[in-house]
Amino acid sequence: MKLNFYDRNGTPYAYSEDGKTLYTFEGRPVAYIDVNDIYAFAGSHLGYFEEGSIWDHHGNMLLFTDMSRFGRGPLKPKRSLRSLKTLKTRKPLKKLKARRPIKPLKSRCWSASSPKEIFLGL
Repeated sequence: MKLNFYDRNGTPYAYSEDGKTLYTFEGRPVAYIDVNDIYAFAGSHLGYFEEGSIWDHHGNMLLFTDMSRFGRGPLKPKRSLRSLKTLKTRKPLKKLKARRPIKPLKSRCWSASSPKEIFLGL
């Protein structure tokens, strides 16, 4: 399942060609989807993938896709044109997964964190 992920401004941030591994458009593997959970390759739990969107640990929307359900979460902006994808770098090995935190209720707000803060620790 191919997915393109957009941020609160409608800017393309990441994509997945297999419905499992998330890559930035610069080709960097940043996370993977495990059922409804998002994990960093280092093992830390980053958020939740539900209804076509990625939600943070506070229940706020971080990224959305074309499959995101309308009426759930905040209003979604008009999507910008997708960036060209560069060559992918090799996926790191998956480390032992951290314990999944208690899932919060979803809000109608955008995450206070940026995708770069969540996925790259910047």
